[in-house]
Amino acid sequence: VQLQASGGGLVQAGGSLRLSCVAAGNTLGITSFGWFRRAPGKQREWVATITGGTGANYVDSVKGRFIISRDLSKNTVFLEMNGLKPEDTAVYYCNAVDSDSVGDYFALGPWGQGTQVTVSS
Repeated sequence: VQLQASGGGLVQAGGSLRLSCVAAGNTLGITSFGWFRRAPGKQREWVATITGGTGANYVDSVKGRFIISRDLSKNTVFLEMNGLKPEDTAVYYCNAVDSDSVGDYFALGPWGQGTQVTVSS
């Protein structure tokens, strides 16, 4: 399955953005999709996961500000980002995900190009 993220941009601190991720190909059997991000000079980190239609988990730094959702009919996953902070600046990626024995999420497929989110102070 291939996933393409879009919707990034430049926004002032406190602003909002909504990212979209369209999955193309065979998504049968994939129950969880997630968002990741890579900030300048840092490793890629997991941000949020949605399982099924509504089960969601978030990294602590975005809880209460970001909302992950999914349109099953359109094979699309969204990430609504509110109260953006400069530290949210990163390239955001989406991917099919699974979790390991300790509950950490990892990506299942190849990485797409991602979408750049830049938050100015």
